[in-house]
Amino acid sequence: MGKIEKANDIDTVLVTGAGGYIGTTLVPQLLEAGYRVRALDRFFFGRDLLPAHAALEIVVEDTRRLDPAHLEGVDAVIDLVAISNDPSGELFQDATYAINRDSRIRCAELAKAAGAKRYVLPSSCSIYGFQPDDVVADETSPTNPLTTYAKANEMAENGVLALADDAFCVVVLRQATVYGLSPRMRFDLAINGMTEGAWKTGKLPLMRDGTQWRPMVHVSDTARAQAFMLAAPAGKVNGQIFNVGSEVNTYQIGPLAQIVADTVPREVEIEWYGDPDHRSYRVNFDKIEALGWTAQKTATDGVREICDALEAGTTEKSIRTITLDWYRELIKWQGILRDVERHGGIVDI
Repeated sequence: MGKIEKANDIDTVLVTGAGGYIGTTLVPQLLEAGYRVRALDRFFFGRDLLPAHAALEIVVEDTRRLDPAHLEGVDAVIDLVAISNDPSGELFQDATYAINRDSRIRCAELAKAAGAKRYVLPSSCSIYGFQPDDVVADETSPTNPLTTYAKANEMAENGVLALADDAFCVVVLRQATVYGLSPRMRFDLAINGMTEGAWKTGKLPLMRDGTQWRPMVHVSDTARAQAFMLAAPAGKVNGQIFNVGSEVNTYQIGPLAQIVADTVPREVEIEWYGDPDHRSYRVNFDKIEALGWTAQKTATDGVREICDALEAGTTEKSIRTITLDWYRELIKWQGILRDVERHGGIVDI
């Protein structure tokens, strides 16, 4: 499947976290499919990352402050908002639970009360934790969340799934590790970071011994999976969990590094370091593929498009593209501005 098919009974979609890495890829897909989109976010990474569009409504708000008006006229929700990645989750534990768990459960409750038909929760395969080599985790496998980020995701899953009924379709998507080019670019993700470092330095540091397994999914593919669930038959998806990824995008770290090295347009040397990393996990994606969704891109595609953007100067690694660093920078400047602001201004009062 390529082009997104619009659901006949859904017109307006609320996307929380719309200014983030996946959101800035998803929103244009939804608009192209013919949906009206209410894009709600704090827009920490800028308000210029979503294209102007007659069917796009921008709402600058914190999901911890959602009220019924935000859900008025909404037919479906894709609840992307999150403090994203493990380092940020550990540094901001209280905020992670408040946003990734509490605000998403409340959003689902408000959506249901407002008469929305469908709610999609993008979660994470990190909920499975690291598994023995002979285990390929499917949606029925025991979970083993190891971090605040993963634990908050699992709690959110449980909270929203409990709301599913015949009139309110709830779907949970456990995403593999995401990669690829996005308007809100991130270089703190495995393939993206490996690509930028190899492109810039010709070196690719890699922890031994390279046999560790990691499931991956391209950002445009996981966005398509979220849009796909808006139109999927409710009887086949309601109250269900789906892993999002593919076998072809499940890589051992050593061969993955070689893909990066072979695709980057320069000579790249892989530099091994450290003791062997035994953290490894694989995931089964048969369930979502049986519905008709399949991944369209591989790591080679992701590496190539990132290199093309780096060469063209349309993306670059900066403090803004490393999530935790940017959060810290915002907090630093909040303190500076608070100290110098007087009477509602700084210089021009």
